[in-house]
Amino acid sequence: MDNELNRQNLSKFKENLHQVAKSEVLKNAVANVGINKVAQNFANSHLDDTFSLDLDTGKVSNQKRSGRCWLFSTLTNLRTDFAKKYNVKDFELSQNYLSFYDRLEKANYFFKNVIDTASLPIDDRKVAVIFQTGSDDGGQWQFSANLVRKYGVVPDYVMPETYNSSNTSEFSEVLNSYLRKKGLELRNLVKENKSTDEFVEACLNDVYRMCVYAFGEPVENFDLMIRDDKKKLIAEKNLTPQEFLNKYFEIDLDDYVVLMSSPQSDKEYDKTYRIEYQGNVIGQPDEKFLNKPIARLKELAIKQMQDGETVWFGNDVSIQSLRKEGVLSAELFDYDNLFEINSMMNKADRLDTRQGQVSHAMVLTGVNLEDGKPTKWKVENSWGEEVGSKGYFVMDDKWFDEYVYEVVVNKKYLTAQELEQFNQESIVLPAWDAMA
Repeated sequence: MDNELNRQNLSKFKENLHQVAKSEVLKNAVANVGINKVAQNFANSHLDDTFSLDLDTGKVSNQKRSGRCWLFSTLTNLRTDFAKKYNVKDFELSQNYLSFYDRLEKANYFFKNVIDTASLPIDDRKVAVIFQTGSDDGGQWQFSANLVRKYGVVPDYVMPETYNSSNTSEFSEVLNSYLRKKGLELRNLVKENKSTDEFVEACLNDVYRMCVYAFGEPVENFDLMIRDDKKKLIAEKNLTPQEFLNKYFEIDLDDYVVLMSSPQSDKEYDKTYRIEYQGNVIGQPDEKFLNKPIARLKELAIKQMQDGETVWFGNDVSIQSLRKEGVLSAELFDYDNLFEINSMMNKADRLDTRQGQVSHAMVLTGVNLEDGKPTKWKVENSWGEEVGSKGYFVMDDKWFDEYVYEVVVNKKYLTAQELEQFNQESIVLPAWDAMA
């Protein structure tokens, strides 16, 4: 068979189709209700939401039409710590406050990367990734840690959500159009050996103004006034966001490390990696990952939850999942049986081909253990209470194996050898790596 389709091929395909006894029924079913409805495994569509270990974390948050899951998940860990310490369930931190600084810092980070790669051709793959990314609202755990460390935190009433923080596409489009235009001008300045400092400062002044219009202006001081669950008032005047963080929160984000599980051939276990040009705050650490087998990620996550603390984790939420029902089950949809094909790939192959990716961050808040082994996990999402069980999802253990890629745990749970491995010099992965 040559590369061109011809009538002979098509006639053969049609004849083969008609040899399938159920083809007419399946054609009508798929056309009427869609692929997922027909391929859905009913037995795996309803997972029991009772767990042997279940942390009380309260009401879920809602990132709405934004890509800030990574930030919401980190602030969920922080507010859960605050709620437990001060007996305040109805409490949330301002995601918008840190979103403001994230977009401003990413713009500054973008300009730095443009300067660093100005000698490369505009169609170089590194340059293309830098210009494509710009200052979007995606991120990793380390991004949120950098922001919290530098800017502190505030309650949500201090800087509430705006239309633009909850619906980020309009702002991203305008901001990134501006950044790409100025990025091209900045490349020319570098090539002409001209100073770039004043140019970048003027650009950041524009970005600051854009962020204020879109998100509001961040406070430098605020008054804390919260009532706990017994109506006792927690109040303090004239706090800075950094003072609020240091005084009212016990979690120190410097104590946490990221473990990833990638079985790809180009990533060895027990080695530490980082991704080139992936960061948000100049002067703060870029994210580094210690690669470990998935079983070790589970062990460490369970240890942290057994001590009463939730766990940030990165995953591919769009695969084998039911959003409305809040189900994450590795064998939820059987596409191969429906279409009589073989599309199965292992985790490494999915990452190599970009079929797999780190697309979302959520929080582990519970696990069911039988004979010490996990069978299912409780997940706090940031999509509001209208999905799942008031915003909580149930994940079967096989889904964890296949579609979880990262967990963030306190380094006190690592062995001395693992700490040594984490602290070794990181292997730099390209900006287009699947783990980006």
